[in-house]
Amino acid sequence: MVKKSYEWKTGAELEEHSRRKHKIVREYFARYLAVRCQLPQRSRFRLAIVDGFAGAGTYNCGASGSPLIFIEELQRATEEFNIRRATEGMSPLDIECLLIFNDFDPTAVELLKERVAPLIAASAETTPRLHLKVEHFSQKFETAYPRIKQLIERGNYRNVIFNLDQCGTSHVEQQTISDICRSFTSAEIFYTFMITSLLAFLQRTDRTQLGRQLRPFGLTENDLVDLDRVLNNKEWLGAAERIVFNTFSRCAAYVSPFSINNPDGWRYWFIHFANNYRARQEYNNVLHDNATMQAHFGRSGLDMLSYDPSHNGALYLFDPPGREDAKQQLHEDIPRMITNFGDAVQVGEFYSSIYNSTPAHTDDVHAVMIENPDLEIVTEQGGERRRPNTIKPGDILRMKRQRSFPSFYSSPDRAR
Repeated sequence: MVKKSYEWKTGAELEEHSRRKHKIVREYFARYLAVRCQLPQRSRFRLAIVDGFAGAGTYNCGASGSPLIFIEELQRATEEFNIRRATEGMSPLDIECLLIFNDFDPTAVELLKERVAPLIAASAETTPRLHLKVEHFSQKFETAYPRIKQLIERGNYRNVIFNLDQCGTSHVEQQTISDICRSFTSAEIFYTFMITSLLAFLQRTDRTQLGRQLRPFGLTENDLVDLDRVLNNKEWLGAAERIVFNTFSRCAAYVSPFSINNPDGWRYWFIHFANNYRARQEYNNVLHDNATMQAHFGRSGLDMLSYDPSHNGALYLFDPPGREDAKQQLHEDIPRMITNFGDAVQVGEFYSSIYNSTPAHTDDVHAVMIENPDLEIVTEQGGERRRPNTIKPGDILRMKRQRSFPSFYSSPDRAR
């Protein structure tokens, strides 16, 4: 599908799915900065942000587009961090950010320059600890990417965020996503596309594999001819989610294959790629803070895609009822996962093993670790953790010697 052409000069309309994406990006980026800048010893943090389909910066309703969202959150965070540091007697923090904005539409780029320039000038006056450098491109993203990559590498930026808000799948190649994640150790990507574009691509390139992925859900390629008929079907969401995950799972260590929850069906996918479990952990938490904005169909504990489509799956909208169901499944799943390691595992290693396959909130995972009668958390000093909010990656999660259901956890995995 060709990317929708926005009328930036007369004022582009902010559609609901874009509004939802922007809210998640804003809140996740705020959390990203808070986590990455929390060390008291850190006095400087450097990052590069690439907005590959940047647009003109604002919409006709006055809402900020993603380029302005990034700048606004950088200003807010720099001010808040330094006020807090000053009150606590800590050294100040400088944030250096390279902003790279690209859009194929020259009009959008010129409008964006006009809107960004006064923000940068004001920031230099009001937020002297924030150091912004802006580069503008007006090319197809794939054409611009080699130069963008070169700019980032030349500046020795290790922390990199790419926002690739496209509508189709033809604007960003899969190998480019893989290259970003391979090239930068601390890389994260927000990637948007329409499921119809991915299906059209798979029908051209791998019809056999597509057929195999649809079959367990009682769907065939013929159903895709009249896709509007099945877009609101929960089983369709389950099938599409597996297709999305299988397509992109090799691009990064952690891939969130969740659809934007739209009233007119699951059409838009908003994927987060990361190389570190900590990023996926925080992303899951932000989704729970924005319940019903994204959707998952399947299991809500661990192994979220490992369920039998012939049985009823569950629609998980990151809301309170979903979280209660997730905790029930986690009470079974966590002990079973530990037995795969033996009878104990370091918490950090446990996180690494689960966060590509669960939509669960960190608080729910931690609560089950404490509440489950068959589990215990041991500190590095040998003590026992008793509160969920005190659990550390260096702790040991292990099975208790006296278990309430010793035979259950050795049984084969059961689909829910």
